[in-house]
Amino acid sequence: MGTTIIVAQAKNRAIGINGTLPWHLSADLKRFKQLTSGHTIIMGRKTWDSIGKPLPNRHNIVITRVHGLILEGAQTVTSLEAAIDVASNESEKFIIGGAEIYNLAMPIVDTIEMTLIHEDIQGDTYFPPVDSNTWRESNRSEHQDNKSGLDYSFVTYKRISTG
Repeated sequence: MGTTIIVAQAKNRAIGINGTLPWHLSADLKRFKQLTSGHTIIMGRKTWDSIGKPLPNRHNIVITRVHGLILEGAQTVTSLEAAIDVASNESEKFIIGGAEIYNLAMPIVDTIEMTLIHEDIQGDTYFPPVDSNTWRESNRSEHQDNKSGLDYSFVTYKRISTG
């Protein structure tokens, strides 16, 4: 039973601007859907707000500081630990953002599924650095988006085992 971060980031680690993605890559959205469908997704309330609705065919868990907040189509908890606990029987859990939740999750996840856009893009929200002493790249495929002209890679990182 694994816990995975799924993220799209620019070369400068930007992941968002003004509560939205700073790009549109349909292949990234398709990959996100393919990887997360049928599983649990865990997100912060700001990410929930930016999506605007529960994502179908997924158990949506939202981390919020507001005790007792009711969000239609989602389960709310007040910490990442509580989210992981609620989903403890799930085969796969995906952390889908935002930056604060990614920072909290980095020490506990075993996989990062990243879409890496090969240019610096302006943002106001950033993904934490992926430390090569902790993470090993296990898979990479190179792509280009015909519509935007953006070059990008799908990259999988696995935590380096310490035992």
